[in-house]
Amino acid sequence: MPELPEVETVRQGLAPTMEGTVIERLEQRRPDLRFPFPERFAERLTGRRIEGLGRRAKYLLADLDDGAVVVMHLGMSGSFRIEEGALAEPETPGDFHHPRGKALAHDHVVFHLSNGKRVIYNDPRRFGFMDLVPRAGIETARHLAGLGVEPVGNEFDGKVLHRLFEAKKTPLKAALLDQSLIAGLGNIYVCEALHMSGLSPEKSAGSLTAKAADRLATAIRDVLAAAIAAGGSSLRDHRQANGELGYFQHSFRVYDREGEPCPKLDCSGVIARKVQSGRSTFYCGTCQK
Repeated sequence: MPELPEVETVRQGLAPTMEGTVIERLEQRRPDLRFPFPERFAERLTGRRIEGLGRRAKYLLADLDDGAVVVMHLGMSGSFRIEEGALAEPETPGDFHHPRGKALAHDHVVFHLSNGKRVIYNDPRRFGFMDLVPRAGIETARHLAGLGVEPVGNEFDGKVLHRLFEAKKTPLKAALLDQSLIAGLGNIYVCEALHMSGLSPEKSAGSLTAKAADRLATAIRDVLAAAIAAGGSSLRDHRQANGELGYFQHSFRVYDREGEPCPKLDCSGVIARKVQSGRSTFYCGTCQK
């Protein structure tokens, strides 16, 4: 499932096309995705101006001129593409690691915009969804309620991390994946940040010292910033909005590198893999304590 950097990459790709435009028509080609669409969804979006395109955790948020917000989640296989002109093919620049799917049967939602462009949501597995909620009180909306601090926000630092994990007996990796504590982190970047900070995924979250918390918070911010800058990691079905693949997967330190030498220059360890809470954890048992 796309993590925070992938969703932010999609947001940055869509924003120049969608922000400031009017939705002249919305095609809703099926009654549901993961969940049913809101009642009169297409009708309520038609004629609305998109004031801004934001992100909260792993959700895209399109603010409309009537005070409503379209909440969008990509699920496991959802992607957007941008088309222009009646018969134009979408531009898909980039050196592809995985071919881009062209199954039009999975084009479920089409935004027809006043700038002549179409933004198309494609989702073969239909695990994504779209909702429509009021901007006022959006933090209590059903999909966003209870989300924790944004790890790329100004309020996130070692002190916040230390306070969040205080007295928690769960393993450090599990605590980092708890969306009620930190919103948007997923398995890939948690593995990367733990290795960068030299901390074991099995370490008790509550045992984290203030110094280690500072180190981990810095690693989280650095890993996410690098992934966003690189365009997100395009594992499996993820695509950027313009069709390009992100390339951060080529920079992974430990994720999916079982059996390879630890990339730290002063470490002679080997990357290992173990399963924690049903997910693969990649780590170096030599330098991560």
